Amino acid sequence: MLKSIAVKDYMSANLVTFTADMDVLTAIHKLLENGISGAPVVDEHGTLIGMLSERDCLQVALDAGYNGEPGGKVGEYMNRSVSTVHAETSIIEVARMFVNGRYRRYPVLEENRVVGQISRRDVFKALGALW
Repeated sequence: MLKSIAVKDYMSANLVTFTADMDVLTAIHKLLENGISGAPVVDEHGTLIGMLSERDCLQVALDAGYNGEPGGKVGEYMNRSVSTVHAETSIIEVARMFVNGRYRRYPVLEENRVVGQISRRDVFKALGALW
C-alpha cells in the first residue's frame, strides 16, 4: 500500500523560491520569516538551477552581522549540484534516500520544473498515516 503512495501526495506545493540574482541577505530574511532551512533557486521559467540552504548562508550572515560586509547574490552561494525526485517517486524510495543521504529536503520536479518539495517531515506524515 505505502509503495503506491507518491511524493506528489505529500509534498509541499506552496514554496518559497529564490532567483540567482536575488540579494542573499534578502533570501536569508525570507528563510527566517518562513521558518524554513532552505529553498529552491529557479530561473524565469521555473526550472531548477540550485538550492540555497542555511548552511550555504551561514558565513554570509556571520560576515554581514559581525563585519558589516554586504552579502552578494544568491547565485554566488547556492549549491548547483542538487539531488531531486520526480512527483511520481514512491515515498518508500524517498524515505531510503533520507536514511542514506544528508539532505533534509528534495525539490520535486515534473518536466524539469519545480512543482514542490518533499521533506523528512512530509515522509514521516506519509509513514504515520499507516499506524
